[in-house]
Amino acid sequence: MALRFAGRRNGQMSETDSIEIASRRLSLALDALEAAADRRAETDRDEETLAAQIQALGSDRARLASELDQSAARSRALEAANRDAAARIAAAVETINGVLTDGN
Repeated sequence: MALRFAGRRNGQMSETDSIEIASRRLSLALDALEAAADRRAETDRDEETLAAQIQALGSDRARLASELDQSAARSRALEAANRDAAARIAAAVETINGVLTDGN
């Protein structure tokens, strides 16, 4: 920060120069504070967005887990029905073979 000392006398700063320097420093500090506040607000918004996304992922996970449980139960029921049908078909084949064998 280059500062000019307009009213310098004997290498000393005038009161006006001191006030001007302090005013500039205050202005820079306020700008830095405003920038920090803006960054903090952006971070807070990002955190809120992330929290909402995490909540949505949790809901999706719960829904998918429920659907998976339902699909697994349906799969077990279909496997049991398949075994039952296979056993009935095998019994029918044996009956038919028995009838054909007895008929010859």
